[in-house]
Amino acid sequence: MDKKVSQLLNDQINKELYSAYLYLDMANFYSAKGLDGFANWYEIQAKEEQDHAMLMYRYLHNNNQTVTLEAVAKPDKTFAELSDPLKAAYEHEQYVTSLIGAIYAAAQEAHDYRTIQFLDWFVKEQGEEEKNASDLITKMELFGGDAKGLYMLNSELGARVYSAPSLVL
Repeated sequence: MDKKVSQLLNDQINKELYSAYLYLDMANFYSAKGLDGFANWYEIQAKEEQDHAMLMYRYLHNNNQTVTLEAVAKPDKTFAELSDPLKAAYEHEQYVTSLIGAIYAAAQEAHDYRTIQFLDWFVKEQGEEEKNASDLITKMELFGGDAKGLYMLNSELGARVYSAPSLVL
């Protein structure tokens, strides 16, 4: 495996774990506000990010690459309004999409077709993540200002269940 591609994937493991921390922080915010459905949504997001890190971890090991685990930074966002975490999550997913794109470009440059195929799933996943984050903002803008609407949205988000990714390494 190309050294640059391997290093970018290794770095991405840390960034995925940071994403999990960030989403747990968002869950904390919503829990403190009494919005357990929103908290549930972001707890599941955190689990997904941990899974993404583990997929990359396993992929590197399966390709005889050394994985170096770094310290995970403390989330640096502060939230005041109920919509703040939603907006921050959308911006964060756009950032993660750019990171995956950079790894993909490096793999293409190195003609690392196995890694390109591995990353195809992440490219698709990031499209879904950005859409979900954008949809939550739209729903909050439409319904969040009304107590009954907020209650229904909270109930909808509380019904989300975790399902592990089915990516074959």
